[in-house]
Amino acid sequence: MAEVTNFGCNPPAGIAKALSEVIGVKKANGSIFNLTILGIFAGVYIGFGAALATLVSSDLARYVGVGLTKVITGGVFSVGLMLVILAGAELFTGNNLMLMSVLDKKVALNKVLGKWALVYIANLIGSVLLAYMMYKSDLWKGGGFLTGIQALKIANAKVNLTFGAAFFRAIACNWLVCLAVWLALSARTTVGRIFAIFFPIMTFVALGFEHCIANMYFIPMGLFLKGTEAAAAAGLNLTNLNLGGFLVTNLIPVTIGNIIGGAFFVGTLYWSVYLKQK
Repeated sequence: MAEVTNFGCNPPAGIAKALSEVIGVKKANGSIFNLTILGIFAGVYIGFGAALATLVSSDLARYVGVGLTKVITGGVFSVGLMLVILAGAELFTGNNLMLMSVLDKKVALNKVLGKWALVYIANLIGSVLLAYMMYKSDLWKGGGFLTGIQALKIANAKVNLTFGAAFFRAIACNWLVCLAVWLALSARTTVGRIFAIFFPIMTFVALGFEHCIANMYFIPMGLFLKGTEAAAAAGLNLTNLNLGGFLVTNLIPVTIGNIIGGAFFVGTLYWSVYLKQK
């Protein structure tokens, strides 16, 4: 641990202890009002990143190719988690790390599950709210409906995933998202936190992984645009772009996968390494 400390950042054991003994306990005991407001904020903030990613990816491939487009799209999407961490908000996927407090017997499991459910619903409200605002703004009409067409392509691709594909992409996604949170807690400066967040989030988006809260923006945006001029211009088969495709085909497997990726592969396994014996 000495080498890590010398770089001026919090060591992994210290992060694990803070998550278990302080952060997870505080979140589990947070007021319903505060968690609801901060949860709505997080849904909006992730939606900002998703909206920017949609805009950037709408025509970039023709200039820099598919690979670089994915990397740049992932880079701009990371603004969402930066806003969550630095401005202060409650994100369901990051809060999966609260399981460390349960394993350490600092809080009861039912209390954590209740707060997960509350934040999840609040995230959904915030994400759909921003999607509706973007739809009503008519910004998707610019450039011959270019952004609107891209939004429909993204949403349609997500509701046509198999359960297995969505599930395993979601595990990998929240493994990286929770690592981004973990790395942000290691940093001692704002700039350090920004860099800590940027690379894991860029990676998960570039690789095409699935994030349930981001999908609460992406898919409703597609639903709002279904039946518009953008949908006609896209020329896509939008049969599966409906409420069932959103909630059942995508959100259920992605949410389960995200919980496993964050709560088990990061929270549980790091707890077992740094805190279990103690």
